[in-house]
Amino acid sequence: MRNITLFSSEHHKFILLNESEPGEEDGIRSNQYLVAHGEHGVLLDPGGFGVMPRVLSELLRYIGPDSLKAIMLSHQDPDIVGGIATWLELSNAPVYVSRIWLRFLPHYGLSSMERFVGVPDEGMCCEVAPGFTLDLIPAHFLHSEGQINVYDPVSRILFTGDIGAAMMPVGTDDPFVDDFAAHLPYIEGFHRRYMASNRAARLWVEAVSALDIQMIAPQHGPVYRGAAVPAFLEWFRELECGVDLMVAAGRFREGEPS
Repeated sequence: MRNITLFSSEHHKFILLNESEPGEEDGIRSNQYLVAHGEHGVLLDPGGFGVMPRVLSELLRYIGPDSLKAIMLSHQDPDIVGGIATWLELSNAPVYVSRIWLRFLPHYGLSSMERFVGVPDEGMCCEVAPGFTLDLIPAHFLHSEGQINVYDPVSRILFTGDIGAAMMPVGTDDPFVDDFAAHLPYIEGFHRRYMASNRAARLWVEAVSALDIQMIAPQHGPVYRGAAVPAFLEWFRELECGVDLMVAAGRFREGEPS
C-alpha cells in the first residue's frame, strides 16, 4: 500500500509513510508519520532498525533528512526507537521523548544524548518553526508509563501511539476505520491487556475530548476518521483493562487475553 496523505493544504501535510508490507511484525502494520509544513518536517515514531531504509525512502518523496526539525517518540519500545541512531546520523533534528526514558535510550547504542529533549509529565507545546506548532499531550500508562501523543492543530489529527492500535489479520490493508463496531474485534484484546487501567484511559479521554479531532492516527493499524473517532473515545472511556482485570498475582479474569 502506498503512502497516504491524511491532510493536505498549500503549506501543510500530514502523511502516513506506509513502509510496511502485510505480514510484517507478525501481521501488525507499523505506522510512521510525517508532518510537513512548508520546507520543514517532523517525523513521528520513526520505527525499528530493520524498517529504517524503507522509511527513509518514503520520506524522500517529500523532504530530505536535513529538513527534519524534530523527531518525536511516543514511548520507548524498539519498534519505535530501534532505528534512532541512524536517524541521528542523517539529520540534525532534536528528538522529543518523555523525560523518564532519557536514562533508558542509551541502551539503543546511542553515544550521546545531547539532542534529546525530555518532555515533562504534563506535556508541552513545541514550536517546530515559525508558524509550525505541535502539541505534545500526556497519555501516561497507555501503555507506557511515559507515553506521549502529538496533536497537529492544523490538520486536527491526533497521533496516539499505541492507543487505538489494531491487530489486523494478515492481508488486510484498509487504511481507515469508518465502522467502529466492525473494527472492535481487532483492538479489544490488545487494549484490555496492554492498557494499564480504566482510570488512565478515562483521564486521557477527558483530556483529548477538549481538542477538535478529525482523525486518530495510531502507531499500528488503520486511522480512525468520521464517526469512528467519537465511537472509539466513548468505548475507551468505559474500558476495563490492565489491573482492573487482575484477580490474583499472575492471574486475570477467566477468558481475558494473555
